[in-house]
Amino acid sequence: MDIQTLTPDEEILWEYGLVVINKTIVFTWVVMLAMIVFSWLITRKLSTGPEISRWQNLLEMTIEYVRSQIREMVPRDPDAYLAFIATLFLFIGISNVLAVVPGFIPPTGSLSTTAALALCVFLAVPLYGIASRGVLGYLRRYIQPTVVMLPFNIIGELSRTLALAVRLFGNVMSAAKVAAIIVGVVPLLFPVALNLLGLLTGVIQAYIFAVLAMVYIASATRVQQQSQPNEEENT
Repeated sequence: MDIQTLTPDEEILWEYGLVVINKTIVFTWVVMLAMIVFSWLITRKLSTGPEISRWQNLLEMTIEYVRSQIREMVPRDPDAYLAFIATLFLFIGISNVLAVVPGFIPPTGSLSTTAALALCVFLAVPLYGIASRGVLGYLRRYIQPTVVMLPFNIIGELSRTLALAVRLFGNVMSAAKVAAIIVGVVPLLFPVALNLLGLLTGVIQAYIFAVLAMVYIASATRVQQQSQPNEEENT
């Protein structure tokens, strides 16, 4: 990313009327295509025997790790949340890791991309809550412990969504800027170290985003699970 460019949204590749294709969109397509191709290559020859390919082993380790993390936060079958959380983790992680490829700009360095990811989490929280506890059961959490908390709970939902988007955007964008500045000053000493550091921080940012998303979903369901015994006692 050019030091003068704040986000890849500013680099427009093609424009026709209201249709604008910038680098954020293009590199998002690249990440999506990479995920589709690699998943097809890995899963087309799955083996249940004692000997499996290293790529299948890596995929199984990743999925099992995500499943174990979900299981620690939600006392339910983790497979109900696995597809959504794993997709978030892999998309953000691959986007950040591919930043080491010359010329590639991670789409997570764009506020529009991180806002879209945060919006997905914002919509997923009530959907999972309603699916598990019903509409009234989920909406009741907004007036707990009293009705006075309704506006504060709504503001909290909106503010954490904004924080989720800005946190990821700020971390990825600032890391790219710092790397570009350092490489421009001392191009012979730090590129390799910065690439390794970028790989590590990229995976960490993906992990943090996925964990926060799962925490929000778990919070929406846990409130109902705690309130259910009280309702049964009253009846």
